[in-house]
Amino acid sequence: MSNANTMHGRDAVHGAQGKAFVTIEGLRYQFAQLINLEARMDKTKTQVPIMGRTGKGNKSTGWEGTGSATFHFNTSIFRKLLKRYKDTGEDIYFDVQATNEDGSSTVGRQTTILLDCNLDGGIIALLDADAEYLEDTIDFTFEDWDMPEEFSILAEMQ
Repeated sequence: MSNANTMHGRDAVHGAQGKAFVTIEGLRYQFAQLINLEARMDKTKTQVPIMGRTGKGNKSTGWEGTGSATFHFNTSIFRKLLKRYKDTGEDIYFDVQATNEDGSSTVGRQTTILLDCNLDGGIIALLDADAEYLEDTIDFTFEDWDMPEEFSILAEMQ
């Protein structure tokens, strides 16, 4: 059996081979303590009745961007945003840039920028006598996104 049209194992992108940056009010931070990040775009759909069919069609009418991140509990930048909102009512938006790049893969790299991110909330204090290390988490929404760099097409796909 030939493997001519299957992906090479080296082209699976290693999850830890990447970088993320957070830009808040013009200050750009490398998000070095990041453990994982996930951002999703979910389409909003409306069911459409169609004469002559027993089932309804589906029409896309918008989208929503949501995300979450887990990171080491060793930065206060997100807690400061929450405290600022609590103290002043001023809600701060920020951008996140995430780049996947595994040097052993032939697909190159992909960069995604999440624009106008806004925290849903977050941990403000954390202690755990049983933990080897502490993890922080945030959930957020974003209003737009861009993909200035995209993975190349694998030769096996063509």
